[in-house]
Amino acid sequence: SQGIPEKKMSLNKEAELLRDIPLFRNISPAKLKLLAFTSERLWHDDEQFLFKEGDDGDAAYIILSGTAVVSIESNSGSQEVARLKKGGVVGEISILCDVPRTATVQAQDSLTTLRITKDTFFHLITEFPEISIEIMRELASRLDETNKQLREALNRK
Repeated sequence: SQGIPEKKMSLNKEAELLRDIPLFRNISPAKLKLLAFTSERLWHDDEQFLFKEGDDGDAAYIILSGTAVVSIESNSGSQEVARLKKGGVVGEISILCDVPRTATVQAQDSLTTLRITKDTFFHLITEFPEISIEIMRELASRLDETNKQLREALNRK
């Protein structure tokens, strides 16, 4: 289940909302209106799945409000690996690398996201290099955190 479409607000208000997201801070209002028009704002109930590990990836989600819980499956069951709040991006790995979803993402309480299709996502990162840089920073930060967790787990053995 991918969430319930939220009532459409004016494109101006939607663009203002997007400007508050660090990823889009330097994009012109006209381009933000276009993004708002070409993407879908969704509302997710408490514990509703945005997607599950192994699913096909067709879109990325930007968190507009609320918290998303990211988990992966292991031999000992589902393990939470991150909690993302406003401005967080999920689902980009599967569309960037053309692989199945690498984690499960679930709403905690209520969550509002902006669903950006694969085509729109690639158009954005092509047209706005600053978005590519922010996404690279986010992915590098996640990799650094994963390496720290792996190092700690290996040192406990």
